[in-house]
Amino acid sequence: MTRGYIFARLWQTLPMLLGVVVIGFLLVHIAPGDPILALAGENGDEAYYAAMRERYGLDQPLANQLGTYLWRLAQGDLGTSAIQKQPVSDVILDRLPNTLLLAGTALVISTLGGVLAGLWAASRVGGWRDRTVAIGTLLMYALPVFWLGQIAILWFGLRWGWFPVQGRTDARSRATGLAHVLDVAHHLALPALVLASQQIAVIARLTRATLVDALRSPHIDAARARGVSESRILVRHALPAALLPVVTVVGNRVGHLVSGAVVIEIVFGWPGIGRLLVSATNDRDIPVLLGLFLLIGFAVLIANLLTDITYKWLDPRIRIG
Repeated sequence: MTRGYIFARLWQTLPMLLGVVVIGFLLVHIAPGDPILALAGENGDEAYYAAMRERYGLDQPLANQLGTYLWRLAQGDLGTSAIQKQPVSDVILDRLPNTLLLAGTALVISTLGGVLAGLWAASRVGGWRDRTVAIGTLLMYALPVFWLGQIAILWFGLRWGWFPVQGRTDARSRATGLAHVLDVAHHLALPALVLASQQIAVIARLTRATLVDALRSPHIDAARARGVSESRILVRHALPAALLPVVTVVGNRVGHLVSGAVVIEIVFGWPGIGRLLVSATNDRDIPVLLGLFLLIGFAVLIANLLTDITYKWLDPRIRIG
């Protein structure tokens, strides 16, 4: 893989990112509700509201507002939160590590869990393993994440007491070092597993299907003729070929992971950008909303870019437009 390919893909990403910014800007500004009323309350007079609109530039035509925003964005200025009175970049960066921890953990769990489940099912096609994975993944995919989160809290948190159900750490704890890491991991486990559940189902079913197809290929028959064991055939010969579609699905599911993280952070009280997005929407905090749209769009585009690069690295014969 050449550097030219990577630079070309990065160059192709820029117009899409600009499109995300423009569409997000338009959606936020045409949404119902007056951000000035949300900010200043409903007891002010018209002169006060007019002064506030002039202060935040909302008295300008929409095209002028968009041009001003893009110019500031090009200079690295995301604006200032109208509610928190802090730079948007600081507000987002304060929450971003928590969301990255949650989503990253869920991504690792879903990828490893899905591949292992698919591998286990494909080892006995039509047998009880295959049927168990089929039924389990169907249930995992069918259950809404919000509802599954509530059930997990009820049983694993409240009834059995295995996991904490709210927050990132114990509010009463003053632990540091390893004890703090273990406290965070304990709080992280349940929301990460719930967030990963639907992704596990998708990856497991895809892995199983691609493995079954790979096991029917001529080179697998040749390996069997040489006396290679079925377990070795499955892991060493069939699995590498089956992983290519899985890589694509993992990258394409990042958007679903982000949207699921918003729900999970609300259900489990996890202090990430999902909860920030909800509060900014309720408060009509336009600068924060625009910053979050930019961040989410950037994350999805970069994930797709990394997927293409990984796909081409795994199989250099493939040409990706």
